[in-house]
Amino acid sequence: MRNIISFMHISLDGFVAGPNGEMDWIKANEEIFDYVGKRISECDTALYGRVTYQMMENYWPTAADKPTATRHDIEHSRWYRKVNKLVLSKTMKDEGLTNTKIISDNLKDRINELKQSRPSSGASGSNEILLFGSPTATHSLIQQNLIDGYWLFVNPIILGRGIPLFVDIKEKIKLKLLNTRPFTCGVTELNYIVNRP
Repeated sequence: MRNIISFMHISLDGFVAGPNGEMDWIKANEEIFDYVGKRISECDTALYGRVTYQMMENYWPTAADKPTATRHDIEHSRWYRKVNKLVLSKTMKDEGLTNTKIISDNLKDRINELKQSRPSSGASGSNEILLFGSPTATHSLIQQNLIDGYWLFVNPIILGRGIPLFVDIKEKIKLKLLNTRPFTCGVTELNYIVNRP
């Protein structure tokens, strides 16, 4: 069984973006990039909402080719180009997209099928499917009880308003804390799994 893990930067007051989707408040440095890079390098499947996917597609496929590319740009660009990408969208089509499939309907069934699938033979044994950012997609998956864990990077800021991570929660979601880690830039990692009966 594979687990869907929501990977998000979040403000102390629970927002994942500003009111207009702003993310300029997110702190990230080489320490965080290296730490995150190790975990995602073992993952063979990434899950995105449409908006986040289009943002990623506009940058990562060619990020390593830029003369100013950092080590992180090069490593993440290589990973992004080879990883299997799944996009939750009712409007996109997957013709002509590289390593990308669109999930447009039967969300619960399609995600549950995905959870039952095996990692690709080139994967390092990770049974995680990482859901990157994508607040709208995350909200849809939370409402159908399809998220198995939260990998949160709490930024030292209170936004006051914006797009919250958790909305319209109908029932309590019990979590088990796996680990925490503070970073020198002031961000704290919280790594939870959903504690299902």
